[in-house]
Amino acid sequence: MLFKLSVRNMKKSFKDYAIYFLTLVLAVAIFYMFNSLDSQQAMLEVSQSTRSMIQLMIQLLGMISVFIAIVLGFLIVYANNFLINRRKREFGIYMTLGMGRRQISSIILLETILVGILSLFVGILVGVFASQFMSILVAKLFEADMSEYTFVFSSDSCIKTCIYFAVMYLAVIIFNTLTISRYKLINLLTAVRKNEKIRMKNPIISILVFIISVILLGYAYYLVTGGVYELNTEEKLLTPIIMGIVGTVGVFWSLSGFILRIIQTRKNIYLKGTNMFVLRQLNNKINTNIASMSIICLMLFMTISALSSSLSIQSALDSQLEKFTPVDVNLYKSAYLPESYVNSYTEQTVYYTEEQREDSKKPVSYTLETNGYDMNTLKDIVEIPIYAIPEWTFKYSLGNYFETAKKQFSMITYDTPESIIKISDYNKIAKIYGEEQYTLNDDEYIVLCDFEQMINIRNEALKESSNIQINGKTYHSKYNECKDGFIYMATTEMNAGIILVPDNFEIADEYIEEYLLVANYNADTDEGKQEIENTLIGSGDTEFFENVREKGIDLDGSSRISIVESSKGLATIIIFIAIYLGIIFLIASSAILALKQLTESSDNKQRYTILRKIGCDEKMINQALFRQIFVFFMMPLILAMIHSIFGIKFILSMLEVLASPDELLPSIIVTAIIIGVIYGLYFLATYFGSKNIIKEEE
Repeated sequence: MLFKLSVRNMKKSFKDYAIYFLTLVLAVAIFYMFNSLDSQQAMLEVSQSTRSMIQLMIQLLGMISVFIAIVLGFLIVYANNFLINRRKREFGIYMTLGMGRRQISSIILLETILVGILSLFVGILVGVFASQFMSILVAKLFEADMSEYTFVFSSDSCIKTCIYFAVMYLAVIIFNTLTISRYKLINLLTAVRKNEKIRMKNPIISILVFIISVILLGYAYYLVTGGVYELNTEEKLLTPIIMGIVGTVGVFWSLSGFILRIIQTRKNIYLKGTNMFVLRQLNNKINTNIASMSIICLMLFMTISALSSSLSIQSALDSQLEKFTPVDVNLYKSAYLPESYVNSYTEQTVYYTEEQREDSKKPVSYTLETNGYDMNTLKDIVEIPIYAIPEWTFKYSLGNYFETAKKQFSMITYDTPESIIKISDYNKIAKIYGEEQYTLNDDEYIVLCDFEQMINIRNEALKESSNIQINGKTYHSKYNECKDGFIYMATTEMNAGIILVPDNFEIADEYIEEYLLVANYNADTDEGKQEIENTLIGSGDTEFFENVREKGIDLDGSSRISIVESSKGLATIIIFIAIYLGIIFLIASSAILALKQLTESSDNKQRYTILRKIGCDEKMINQALFRQIFVFFMMPLILAMIHSIFGIKFILSMLEVLASPDELLPSIIVTAIIIGVIYGLYFLATYFGSKNIIKEEE
């Protein structure tokens, strides 16, 4: 009998609380999708380094899944609490018919297990098919070959999902049992008649709390966008976070204390239509849901910030990789090695052999040729020396602006010699890179820089004083600002400063700091380029590598293939983690709002019945319901959007080498679409569900 009763109740619950079931299905599906990547990666044709990045991403997602499971567990418990409260009168009737608390707990246990099994089965089924699209997304982001694609079912992910959700449901079952054990018959039977106790707040105190909360939020915004100090430690970062949380709670706490009073003074608004009813309902909701709305607002804030910032990073990396990887390879080695140096980490003295020191005086091409490398595998070869004059340091370049810069940016090393390149040498690099070439008179120099923070410092110094005296001759900057340019391939703007000098600038050979070789691979196919890559940049057992290792030659390099693979991997890891967390937070916040509204609609049936009795037609009632739910959904979203404006600015400032504000607009549009679809679906489902509930007593 209990089983039949549980099945009947489950059908009724499924009809009344489809949002709860939908949320469980989506949560299970997403959990399975993101934990099945280890099975999907097997069919992707990728390089070893890319496979390592995918493996790292899978490990990170596995750790985050523990946190996600905790969030979903709280969501399920929260939803079940509302479901039980909704059915208090039903449980009271069961007890009057002779059922004990143990039998009622058994009914709830069976219902919970049935709903859990059904949602788990449907969720995994949806996740299995959706994970196939995840494979396509992974392949696209990592630029992998999917020619060996097959339909994949991840048994490990399925087992993991079942275990995690079994633990969650065990917590739910314990919670339900404890809740039922505390109920008394009189409370269950009269629950439907009980109204929430609303404590009216003093409007003056509410206004003061609102003003203080706004000031706290404003100051937190000021700090995270570069205010009083740089947020470079955990302690400093914690301050605006706490202020933001307190300010958010304060805003929602204070709104119910004065908004209604203010609108009541506008009789033409307050007494129009069902506005009086709607405003009082909203006032009560805000007053009794301060904690819920604050948590939901913060979750939405994290969702918006995470999605927008991660997508911005992806877009920025994609657009910048083409510019900053214009050739296939950069090879470089230190020049004119000393006899020895002290390792700053081990504090031990390192000695160079005579062979190493002799090789360091030769260009990179000499090292390649004399160690058995086939130079015919390279084309478009350009090789230049890079100089460092001991007395021409960054501090010397700043001139009179040095003291100001040191106060503002104390973490920068100012005694480092500048990198100096002769103009004709740089133009060779610029030509093959497709960058702008420059000219110089005999008494001029140019500062090249593309790293934003350093550009600002150098530009201020050039405006204040640009004269430099070297070897008894005075040079001045051709421009009163830095010019754009770089010599080393990278993922984005990372050139902190290069000085271009005239060709007749006198520099001794011993001032050569480094040799740089730039070239393309002499191959027409990706496979051919990868083969050259393995020989030149990889760690294969080739004659060239054996000779270099035996002689201890300090030869290093970077390639377009390795930079693109690592950049794609970094961006993809960030995107997947952001999407994973963002969608879970979005679903959780939307579901909490929806379940709260549905429960309150059920509790407030009698109020809508009274509206009908005093002459309100269905259109007016539906409009009143729509406005309530719309404002209830929009309030935490609007405040979250305001938080996100400053949160995204802070994230981009922390990751300025990876992302640019110019790439933000498309990311915001995509984020708005994702939130609009999911949040909008929950809003519409809540409205139609609530409308059906209040119609039941017609």
